[in-house]
Amino acid sequence: MIKIDTTKASSFVDAALITRREKELVNLHSLLVNKTGKGNDFLGWVDLPASLDPAIVGRIKADAERIGKKSQLLVVIGIGGSYLGSRAVIDALAQPFSSLLKEKKFPFVVYAGENLSEDYHSGLLDLLDQYDYSVAVISKSGTTTEPAVAFRLIKSHMEKKYGKKEAADRIIAVTDAQRGALKNLAGKEGYSTYVIPDDVGGRYSVLTPVGLLPIAVAGFDIEKLLQGARDMRETCLASTDPEKNPAIKYAAIRNALYQNGKSVEIMVNYQPNLFYLAEWWKQLYGESEGKENKGIFPAGVGFTTDLHSMGQYIQEGVRMLFETTISVKNPGRELKVPFLQGDPDGLNFLEGRRLDEINHMAELGTLLAHVDGGVPNIRIEIEKLDEYTLGQLIYFFEFACALSGYLLGVNPFDQPGVEAYKKNMFALIGKPGFEEEGKRLREKLN
Repeated sequence: MIKIDTTKASSFVDAALITRREKELVNLHSLLVNKTGKGNDFLGWVDLPASLDPAIVGRIKADAERIGKKSQLLVVIGIGGSYLGSRAVIDALAQPFSSLLKEKKFPFVVYAGENLSEDYHSGLLDLLDQYDYSVAVISKSGTTTEPAVAFRLIKSHMEKKYGKKEAADRIIAVTDAQRGALKNLAGKEGYSTYVIPDDVGGRYSVLTPVGLLPIAVAGFDIEKLLQGARDMRETCLASTDPEKNPAIKYAAIRNALYQNGKSVEIMVNYQPNLFYLAEWWKQLYGESEGKENKGIFPAGVGFTTDLHSMGQYIQEGVRMLFETTISVKNPGRELKVPFLQGDPDGLNFLEGRRLDEINHMAELGTLLAHVDGGVPNIRIEIEKLDEYTLGQLIYFFEFACALSGYLLGVNPFDQPGVEAYKKNMFALIGKPGFEEEGKRLREKLN
């Protein structure tokens, strides 16, 4: 089970304030569990680990096996919640250099449509010239610009490489059940499809086919992932005692720190393969809380790497920060420092000691230094990185995020601010119906 240590954060806040936040969260917990709060039409994720049809899980596993037999690569086309969740899990579990290993048991997952870079997508098409591949295109509407453009490019490439019929057999669409451009195209072209539930928003969708399909194709156990999420769901629903419910404990302390002027939360990891977990977390919290001129700004760093770049600012910069560290108790591999004749670097005192021990001491030393420098630290310890633990971690962060949004008084399940850049982009690229706005914007740019 996830363990949360807030002792190096609570000293920065009056205990009475933390207690008030915890008491407020008791009522908000009821709104979430009973689905009576803001955005309650997007609360399908609350019960998802327990309510997901086992037949869907079985079908995902069968499709993953089928893709693995015919493809060396799976291209996941999506943006935001349509790819970040699966990438977080896959990157956390995969061998860091799996794409270069000669023996590849499962397809390697690559991504498209999360940006509009011409060089990136040109390079991807060069790669797809050399490998057999399948596609999972993930979009509720099918009209979001970045993935829609990428799908046009890759669909065209597939049809030239394999022919229209074979290309259609290599494409799986994860989309709306009844409507939308992608749903219509899938019906016309004969693509295999999965449904994005109407009551689950993109950033909460990793435990739907949106995330489960790519994770299964990459060779990881989605049933263990779901079991971890189910067990965490039971914990989060069963009690409002902060000592028994880690989501309440986390939501309370971070919001107490926010009320005390700490407006930036930095997600810290000491394992490079957790980079995309932080990216997923950043979207989850940034898009859920950042409304009405409110919200904690989510950032991420990877230590010890970033101690040699961002460490100075964190130690001595503006005191608006607090850190939340994901601490992995037991790594998956063991590697010891060797003896070096003559001790030229002065490190023979480390001979025979595990890298993880040294990494852990760096973690503890950094925590103490930053606390001494005025940076509160929350520490989340997990036993190891596996599917079960990641399922727990995902559901924990989702539940705590919803509670935090309610504590701020915002709807944690919408994202009205995302549309602003889209309208300007449509106007500037000449989308029909945006001509006048395009003219106005070009005048502003001159």
